Parts: sequence; structure tokens; C-alpha cells
Amino acid sequence: MTYLFDLPTPALPIADSDQLFPLNRAFCVGRNYADHAREMGADPSREPPFFFSKPASAVFSPQGSVSYPPRTEELHHEVELLVALKQGGCNLSLAEARATVYGYAVAVDFTRRDIQAAAKKAGRPWDVAKGFDHSGPASALRPLTDTGWLDHGEITLTVNDELRQRGDLADMIWKVDEIIAELSTWYTLQAGDVIFTGTPSGVGPVSAGDRIHCQIADLGELGFQLK
Repeated sequence: MTYLFDLPTPALPIADSDQLFPLNRAFCVGRNYADHAREMGADPSREPPFFFSKPASAVFSPQGSVSYPPRTEELHHEVELLVALKQGGCNLSLAEARATVYGYAVAVDFTRRDIQAAAKKAGRPWDVAKGFDHSGPASALRPLTDTGWLDHGEITLTVNDELRQRGDLADMIWKVDEIIAELSTWYTLQAGDVIFTGTPSGVGPVSAGDRIHCQIADLGELGFQLK
């Protein structure tokens, strides 16, 4: 049996290495920082986390620029810690969840906010607001062996050198191991899965030509221009 045609395998580079991390699925956690939940008009209480997805092909390491998507006039930035899994499982304990982590990256969850708002108002799914091409730019992955377990550290995003988002990983409502454990009750997680872990407050619009720079303490940075 042969395939009709070949498809490229989505992957992220591994920092200080010539190896690539193949991507399987991309999951995202919504409203995982209290201040962001408030700015989106939601209750920041510790309700169970909710998830949505992006295609694995939407997650990539930009080479200086990222394309502004079509059919939106309100593209919003959301800086996030991305977690990459080296193994999976279902119904994981917190200890088992921690053992699945390969490493981390700095990432942006781009959102077509006008499309999302219209879909919500109409009671329709909002996949096209989140899962479009180039909607998940990310830095090279840094293995856990380099960074240690990240449960605190400043996370920031600037647009044209203006600070837009500033928070701390310690402010996450659901921590990384808790997110993985909860997600494993919905899916059998697999090696190559990645998780966007939520964004701090300060999300807002960006335009073609804007320069975006993101940083997470003790991890690294991500920078690119929208074109």
C-alpha cells in the first residue's frame, strides 16, 4: 500500500540542535489567567478548564515574518507558554502528567476576534477564528532538561516596542500538570501533542506591518513582523 501523495510533517525546531520535534495535535486552554478571564467578560473562578484545537500545521517557527490572515479586520495577539509532550496516556495522575512533558516554547495564539464574536452571537462553532493558517507561531522548543519545570516567570508581549501583555506563569488558574491531567480525561494524549496554556490580560488588535516580540523568563523569546 502506498500513499497517493506525500505531505509535509509539521514540526518545531529544537533549540541548539539540528533535530525537529514532529507535531501531532495542538490543543489550547481558554481563559486560564484570571485577569484575562475578566477582560473577556468571564468569571475567573476555578471552573474546570475548557479546550479547543488548532491544526498542527498552524503551529510553526516563523522565519522573520507571519502572514496577516484573510477575512478579518480584528486580529488579536495572545502570548502563551506552549508545552510539548514526549509521551501520552489517558486519565493521567499529576505525576504521570509531569512525566509526559518534553519541553516548552514561547508562542502566540492568534485570534480573528471579529469572526469569533460573530460566531458566538450566532451560536456557531468558532474554529475559523482560531484554527487558521499561521495562527500559532512559536519559538524553538527548549527541552525540560534545560529549563527545569516552569511554574513561574514573567511572560510579556510587545507590539512595536509598546508593552501590551505582562503576566506571570504563576498566575495560571490551572497549572501545566493539571491541564495535561484534565486533557487526558478527554483524549488519549500522544507523543507530539502540544498545548497552548492560556494568555494573560492585555490582548488586543494588531495590524499588518506591526513588529511583535514575546518573552518568557528562563525560557526564551519569539519575534516576528506581521505582513
